[in-house]
Amino acid sequence: MTFESILAGINGFGRFQKMILAMLFFSRLGIPCHFMLNNFIADVPAHHCDFSSLDDGGVFRNLSTAEKLVVSIPVQEDGTPSSCRMFSEPQYHLLQNSSNFTDARTVPCQTGWVYDNTTLRSTVTSQWDLVCERRGKNKATATIFFIGAMIGAITFGSLSDRFGRRRVILLCYVSTMLVGFASAVSTSYVMFVVLRFFTGFYSTGIFIIAAVLSVEWVDIEHRKLVGVIHSLSWSAGSTVFAGIAYLVTDWRWLTISVTSLLILVFVMWRWLPESARWLIANGKHEQAHMYLKRCAKMNQAEDFFDTIKMETLSAIVVTENRDRTYSLFDLIRTPKMRRLAFGSGLLWFCVSVSYFAISFHITGFWLDIYFTQFAYSLVEIPAKISLYFFLDKIGRRTAVVGTQLMVAICLGINILLPKGMSLVITVIAVIGKGFSSATFATMMLYTSELLPTVLRQTGTGYNNCLGRIGTAVAPFILLLDEVWKDLPQAVLCSVALLGIIATSILPETSNKCMPETIDDIEQQ
Repeated sequence: MTFESILAGINGFGRFQKMILAMLFFSRLGIPCHFMLNNFIADVPAHHCDFSSLDDGGVFRNLSTAEKLVVSIPVQEDGTPSSCRMFSEPQYHLLQNSSNFTDARTVPCQTGWVYDNTTLRSTVTSQWDLVCERRGKNKATATIFFIGAMIGAITFGSLSDRFGRRRVILLCYVSTMLVGFASAVSTSYVMFVVLRFFTGFYSTGIFIIAAVLSVEWVDIEHRKLVGVIHSLSWSAGSTVFAGIAYLVTDWRWLTISVTSLLILVFVMWRWLPESARWLIANGKHEQAHMYLKRCAKMNQAEDFFDTIKMETLSAIVVTENRDRTYSLFDLIRTPKMRRLAFGSGLLWFCVSVSYFAISFHITGFWLDIYFTQFAYSLVEIPAKISLYFFLDKIGRRTAVVGTQLMVAICLGINILLPKGMSLVITVIAVIGKGFSSATFATMMLYTSELLPTVLRQTGTGYNNCLGRIGTAVAPFILLLDEVWKDLPQAVLCSVALLGIIATSILPETSNKCMPETIDDIEQQ
């Protein structure tokens, strides 16, 4: 008897499984908020030098704010005030000449900056003056978060394969809340980025473990639905985040608000089970029997479960030593596992680069930053729901290839469109985001089905690690517009096509049993 047949007998998608899905869905809403948080808390508002040091107690004091700006701040070639330089002394003659072009000596900002807080009342940028020569530190806040996420993916993938899904995910929830709240009261830039590193480190553990735990408790028929629901929690969280960011414009309170969403875990923790599939694979048959019994009771399938003996569970995994510890090396130890690890890892990197590069680019469109964030998030919901109706018909691999191809086409179209067509460009970008989110959702389900139970969490951690490398690279790809305005889109289009090539070396998993051991992979 296989684990799949046991699940089918006790109703592989009954009240028990729906309870797990609901708990993990709502308790994860804060995770995408933290991933997108930098879009708002590190936003760079319009700014110019603080010219109060030029006040000589005479004419300057009697000028209006607009007039002080004219005599204190030089204009750039596009006619806007300089953000990083000021005149060494007031240029009163410019009040008679609105062109504001002069050969007067300019100096870097002497006493800090003045920020436009019309849209955002406070950001980390204005808190620690991360502009001009310090702008590199602003870019580093996002990169450091995703470096933490990258390391967390590897760490918690291995830990949950060794110590179980339930205990490790609780550690991640509690730790994410602690460092999240602590980062909101940071007293220095260094303290802030260190805490953001650990926020990324622990929050990624929640993301990858919840995905695997959801899939391991359902039968073959409903794995597709579970994959879609899991990905919808990300979209729902991102959509809610747009509203929270609109209402909360102070970076400290915004951080506290999104971290507070994770408190739901304490409500549901008592009822969250360990993965019975993992328990059986690791020889913990008594605990597996207990959870399966609880599942059968809630699903009203106790008659069938009465026929399941401890010996039945012991016989499920017999081809490999249950007592051995698996590691990342096992992903490349055998030929087919090596091919699988290479293809899935490259796919995660490519999809993450394109998805997050689009997600981070929320300025310069027809909509403001709040509505762009909202539109980007909202379009994901119908895109992912449509997967439910097509995945079994066209297969996981075809779905990844098709949606990734559409992402590449949307990016290519926006290269060709004139920049004055901002509305059309915005619509194409939102459509591309929808296809990219559909790719991500399918990829998560697809790659978790490819991996054997004994390595599923480790492999998912490895894939997420490569994905987080792609996420960390994404902001720097967007900076390539300084070389050529369309170069970021061209690079992202090429990366999307590379993801299609990576998918072509992976097998289809639709309507197939998930492998339990490495031998299962090698015998396919």
